[in-house]
Amino acid sequence: MKYRMIGADPAHRREVSVLALGAMLFGSRTDEQTSFAILDRYAEAGGTFIDTSDNYAFWADGGQGGQSEELLGRWRRSRGIGDEIVIATKLGARPLAPGTSFTDNPEGLSARVIRESAERSRERLGVEKLDLLYAHIEDRTVPLAETVEGFAALVAEGTVGLLGVSNHAIWRVERARALAAAAGLPGYEVLQYQHSLLRPRNDVPTDMFPDGSLGHAGAELTTYLREEPGLTLVAYSPLLAGAYTRDDKPLRPEFDHPGNPVRLAALRDVARETGATPNQVVLAWQLTSDLPIIPLAGASSVSQLNENLAAVDLELTSDQRARLDGAPVPVRGR
Repeated sequence: MKYRMIGADPAHRREVSVLALGAMLFGSRTDEQTSFAILDRYAEAGGTFIDTSDNYAFWADGGQGGQSEELLGRWRRSRGIGDEIVIATKLGARPLAPGTSFTDNPEGLSARVIRESAERSRERLGVEKLDLLYAHIEDRTVPLAETVEGFAALVAEGTVGLLGVSNHAIWRVERARALAAAAGLPGYEVLQYQHSLLRPRNDVPTDMFPDGSLGHAGAELTTYLREEPGLTLVAYSPLLAGAYTRDDKPLRPEFDHPGNPVRLAALRDVARETGATPNQVVLAWQLTSDLPIIPLAGASSVSQLNENLAAVDLELTSDQRARLDGAPVPVRGR
């Protein structure tokens, strides 16, 4: 395993493995025995960065979530896991009542919710301190300053370490960080967005994002990362839920545009040249980026996890990276 630092503040930054493990379906669709086996293998391989949320997986049983955090708490206790494993969780998108969703009935990001939800997460995980806590989705019904101050209060009390943000418009991320800086408060240092080799159209409306998705890492976010070297991008769904390798997992409609066939062809070529799987090439492409990217990949079996782990040591040539990036072929003089 290889490692990198997240966070700029020396008081809270942590060294984590370069490949994060998503625990979204642990304790719900992925049963406890399988989940424990995956977690054990990840830890055995040197993995130290696990991701969850207080609303995972509310859709599995029509409830409010919490199954993933609860399972991780049981695993930690049964294995004697301490602070050597960094567990990140999120709040803000937990449905307020069973049978509802974060699209119409989210807990939100008020100071009261931040405090109460963080406390519930600490209890479920069985930890005194949340290593990394994200604002999961936007809440424009609450003043941004209240949200910033609510998160900062938990850091000051020592119950939260690093702060992160996911699925927010970049202008709101910058505004929140500016408010925190002006007040001398800790701000968001880790950004979690969907990012993969294939790029979606960001203007396709959804129930959650009527103006187009705020959850994808587009050009605005990547340029922001270049200008703010203290930030880290945790890239969720890097393998697009199996769409790179499984015929029964087609790409979503927003990925149907002229730019992606070129990247797909390059991916297949590089996979053939390296003898790696397409999934491994995608992860290696992120791992060797000049941007601070940590791929966050889930697994429903130990064999899937082993495939992902092998990507850590896969080396790509500069030519292979250029082709994967979709770089134009230079036009030579006539």
